[in-house]
Amino acid sequence: MNRDERVLRALLSEYGQTYAEEAGIRLKDTPQPLYRLLVLALLLSARIRASVAVAAARELHKERLDSPRRMAGADWQQRVDALGRGGYRRYDERTATQLGDGAELLLDHWAGDLRRLHEEAHGDTGELRRLLQEEPGVGPAGADIFLREAQRVWPELAPYLDGKALSGAERLGLPKDPEKLTKLAGNAEPAVLAAALVRAALDKEVAEDCLRRAA
Repeated sequence: MNRDERVLRALLSEYGQTYAEEAGIRLKDTPQPLYRLLVLALLLSARIRASVAVAAARELHKERLDSPRRMAGADWQQRVDALGRGGYRRYDERTATQLGDGAELLLDHWAGDLRRLHEEAHGDTGELRRLLQEEPGVGPAGADIFLREAQRVWPELAPYLDGKALSGAERLGLPKDPEKLTKLAGNAEPAVLAAALVRAALDKEVAEDCLRRAA
């Protein structure tokens, strides 16, 4: 086993969990978990700690705001309060509005089903990324987060390793080529690899821990 393989093994063994898993989302190619992932991607894309975004996503689920119809039908204050309980206070009011508007757009354009958005892209990843950004609050970063995680159920996207994941690879001294990274990771799912690399990009201590373990 070479140095790069040891680093990736350490990374995946300690930090190989998708953000959807952390948020309690059992991701499947069905409307509700895909919508919950979209909400999580929106929350994670703000300048806020990932742990806070995950906690806020869990609170929205507890409040049963886990489908476009329920989100659109909820009172604005109900959304604000759920976000606040998750610690998502800096952006809670704006995000509550975006969640309501986004749910209505999803219902109007794709009958509340992100699989229809997926079908509309006709297998074009760039078009899928563009369509996701029609959702209020979902910019390029949010679209990338969604696609990194969605490659678990939409495998034609794989390996989807965006700039943030590749910056994690760079911090670890690994190749910045998605195909090479996927090969080095062996049987690891691309979605798991992507999430682990992002954790290394976001937290210097994660990278340092992996490098120590691989030494």
